Amino acid sequence: QVQLVESGGGLVQAGGSLRLSCAASRSILNFNAMGWYRQSPGNQRELVAVITSSGSTNYADSMKGRFTISRDDAANTVYLQMNSLKPEDTAVYYCNAKLIAINVWGQGTQVTVSS
Repeated sequence: QVQLVESGGGLVQAGGSLRLSCAASRSILNFNAMGWYRQSPGNQRELVAVITSSGSTNYADSMKGRFTISRDDAANTVYLQMNSLKPEDTAVYYCNAKLIAINVWGQGTQVTVSS
């Protein structure tokens, strides 16, 4: 079973940037897609961005133009570059690896955006 470890979260002012990393314990090439999700208190976990094994990407509407997902297969790592952060982006961000019916989650990293 692959393990996913997120890093890069923290406290940032509105308008600032953060880069999240998700390091996998083994090759991510085997997975159909790697993604980032987030969950804030009282809300359901929601999709942020997904990147497939072929490099295709998909973003939630509110993240388009601000967030960029990328992957480094040699390093078994997926990144999320977040720019123009807003207070409503405050959440725990989770990395996800998906292979057909298998879903693997990381432990999450907290992102807090102050106004």
